[in-house]
Amino acid sequence: MSLKAQLQDDMKSAMRTRDKERLAVIRMLMAAVKQREVDERTELDDADILAVLEKMIKQRRDAETQYRDAGRDELADAEAAEIGVLEHYQPAQLSEAEIDRAIESAIAEHDASSMRDMGAVMGTLKGRLQGQADMAVVSQRLKARLQG
Repeated sequence: MSLKAQLQDDMKSAMRTRDKERLAVIRMLMAAVKQREVDERTELDDADILAVLEKMIKQRRDAETQYRDAGRDELADAEAAEIGVLEHYQPAQLSEAEIDRAIESAIAEHDASSMRDMGAVMGTLKGRLQGQADMAVVSQRLKARLQG
């Protein structure tokens, strides 16, 4: 079952069970997917939908942090709840060891030895790890590996 079909089924299920919070988050995600489809005039596949999903999660994490820093815990909790619903649709996250193995593999594949090679290696890693790892963390780990 495609991710888009799963979202539609979950939206119907949330309507039936009257789960307003979950329904609102799924509708928001579906609207973002539809907007990108209209903008690009194409049908999004699962990888593209995962990219939209990742962006939405990142936005909510940033908002949650800002709300907590401002002492607005009720708004931060609402953002955290939305993150929980959105994370349900992400594939399983990789462990640190799995990320390190992927980095080593990509470095060997590109014969990378310095920071000059980071862009090429990161491009390969993004294709392999998209949706399975936080790309900011992957970038930091790769940078540390290439510098050290």
